[in-house]
Amino acid sequence: MRALTWQGKRKVSVETVPDPRIEAPTDAVIKVTSTAICGSDLHLYEVLGPFLTPGDILGHETMGVVEEVGPEAGDLQVGDRVVIPFNISCGSCWMCSRGLYAQCETTQVREYGKGASLFGYTSLYGAVPGGQAEYLRVPHADFGPVKIPQEGPDERWLYLSDILPTAWQAFEYADVPDEGTVAVFGLGPVGQLTTRIALHAGRRVIGVDRVPERLALAASYGADTVDLGAVDDVTQAILDLTDGRGADGTVDAVGMEAHGSPVAKAAISAVGLLPDAVARPLTDKFAIDRLAALTGAIKSVRRGGTVSVSGVYGGEIDPMPMMEIFDRGITMRFGQCHVRRWTDQIAKLLEQTDDVLGVESLATHRPSLEEAPAAYEMFQKKADGCVKVVLKP
Repeated sequence: MRALTWQGKRKVSVETVPDPRIEAPTDAVIKVTSTAICGSDLHLYEVLGPFLTPGDILGHETMGVVEEVGPEAGDLQVGDRVVIPFNISCGSCWMCSRGLYAQCETTQVREYGKGASLFGYTSLYGAVPGGQAEYLRVPHADFGPVKIPQEGPDERWLYLSDILPTAWQAFEYADVPDEGTVAVFGLGPVGQLTTRIALHAGRRVIGVDRVPERLALAASYGADTVDLGAVDDVTQAILDLTDGRGADGTVDAVGMEAHGSPVAKAAISAVGLLPDAVARPLTDKFAIDRLAALTGAIKSVRRGGTVSVSGVYGGEIDPMPMMEIFDRGITMRFGQCHVRRWTDQIAKLLEQTDDVLGVESLATHRPSLEEAPAAYEMFQKKADGCVKVVLKP
């Protein structure tokens, strides 16, 4: 089959690789019909290379049609149309029984002290081949895959794999009261969907970004916007919009590669130039992140408010404004999305005739799988008005 593979820093290529096969009784194999490039994939493209091996198959936003099932794959059947959550969870361990699917004890990567295995996301998370390919092996298919209607466009359902549940959890974790205000830092795909979910729930949204197309898209759904390139102090701009108090909740939908962190960027780039054997322990145990978005989210929330962090971080020694967090009584909630915890609720919205969250129009680019390398570069550079890329194998 053809698959998008990692070959080095800022270098990916589409190669011919062996077809996946059933390896365990609970496995399934799907024929991929749509697979997206996630903002988290850009961390692999740039920062997390020491934990990748040339030839690793990337991708964790995938859907398709079941081609083959193992003898213990539950009620999954050949021909079912399914979306595949990005985290691999058994559904029955101590963590899963509490809805903490991203911490599944069956698939945890204990070698590195990490949570549940993920599709296409480095040895830190199990080195499981990803879904930017023609076919995908799905472990724990007795629990993970989300069955969807046989008819209708893929993009009505595709984002159930990651960014839609991630945005849903980001909003839920922000704990914004009725008629309250949430400030969303970063208006990429997760930020856009968080904005739409919050607006649909009747909250006021302030969207923060520096890319004109992303600001305009959020504004078109009813969000107030703050252009980072047009203000000297984003926190003051949000205070001015909230009677000097700050937002009731804030969402960091950016993560480790936020703009506005030049020193951290230089340190991360320096580690990336080292041999993998040296870079791995530095990245895992002594890494720092670019914290501009997180710091902005902390400083822009009101006293007693909540900061929800859905952007991916990887640092171990990041400096945090602890006195401000303590003095202002801020609640902070972090973590990988527990995808299956939210899919049933979200599906009820997606089943409506109207596309209430605008998921069918979120993608700005739909290249073929063979065009994926150029699409990665375009997405990273935010070129050509790129907001979301969906690949068609």
